[in-house]
Amino acid sequence: MTTKSIDITLKVWRQKGPGHKGRLETYRADNISTDMSFLEMLDVINEQLTLDGREPIAFDHDCREGICGQCGSVVNGRPHGPEQGTTLCQLHMRHFNSGDTLVIEPFRARAFKVVKDLAVDRSPLDKIIQAGGYVSVNTGGTPDANSIPISADIAEEAMDAAACIGCGACVAACPNASAMLFMSAKVSQLALLPQGRPEAAKRALAMVRQMDACGFGNCSNERECEAECPKQISITHIARLNREFIKAGIGSSVF
Repeated sequence: MTTKSIDITLKVWRQKGPGHKGRLETYRADNISTDMSFLEMLDVINEQLTLDGREPIAFDHDCREGICGQCGSVVNGRPHGPEQGTTLCQLHMRHFNSGDTLVIEPFRARAFKVVKDLAVDRSPLDKIIQAGGYVSVNTGGTPDANSIPISADIAEEAMDAAACIGCGACVAACPNASAMLFMSAKVSQLALLPQGRPEAAKRALAMVRQMDACGFGNCSNERECEAECPKQISITHIARLNREFIKAGIGSSVF
């Protein structure tokens, strides 16, 4: 079987650090196999840059299996590129045509500081989780799996929310740079289950406050987050988060 190759032009955002001005630099990517993933293509470019004595392009990655949520850049205006339900590491070059020009930029948000080139600091998402995205349990023996009956439809919905990998594409896609889809998935997966109900009110208030403190915007129902999420998390979880927040705020000083 003959492997097809393409020639493309890359316009890549280069920035030395958060305190430096960035710019787009142009590179040629010739004879790129369409069997390569997007990140493998960047690896090839970096190998050539290194051989030429130039600084390679910094970008986030880890598992390269669409699991860890570390990868992510904006390709021609779309986080993770043009394929729906696909992380950047799982995007293959067969989805592009020879002669294409690809503009590659980091995720843009006030809360996401550029570390270098395409790599951004996503630790604000970790801070939101630390504020309340967990359950407190007594240690001891592991309970039987069927000790707390949970209906199949509720379990499936909770698992759908838990599919969020925290990549930040929803933030990059949102015109308000909101983290509501990410946060609502984390709140929803716990709010649906009995184990998450005791701390539900505290969780909703604490995570929303932390989101605001980190500099994320609010949701205005644009739905770009849902469209660009590589795990196709539904915005119905945002509705559940809003209900949880309102219930938690009744009788408190949040309002």
